[in-house]
Amino acid sequence: MLKDPFLNEPFDPSLMWFIGVFDIYDREQELGMELSKYDPNIKSDREELIKHYALNLSYLSYRHKYALTENLKDKLNDETYNFHSLFEISEDDTGSWPRAEWYELDNPKDFLREIYLLAKDVWKDDLQKASREDQSTW
Repeated sequence: MLKDPFLNEPFDPSLMWFIGVFDIYDREQELGMELSKYDPNIKSDREELIKHYALNLSYLSYRHKYALTENLKDKLNDETYNFHSLFEISEDDTGSWPRAEWYELDNPKDFLREIYLLAKDVWKDDLQKASREDQSTW
């Protein structure tokens, strides 16, 4: 069974692994200032954000990356999946986005689709390696 890299429990390939890196709660002065330079609705900014943050998950193994991209692919193919809900942060939550644009992304599904497309390129070797294994043995 594939384990969470930080906890001794099964790995949950939640899409929050990709976008949780943009949560600046309690890191407003460091990460918040850095991320506030980017508008996630502008394609060139979005690509920088994804490559430098969402896919910069060096603490994940190739198997974790494979599980994440497969889950993301499944969600992208699910017409009923609510991508907007991933970016909702209520006043009761301990989380915040770096800019107002994050709370009302023009198209959250497109943002995640771009993560998927870039992950297939950036993580190409890891994904190929994992695809050649029997995932039921993880």
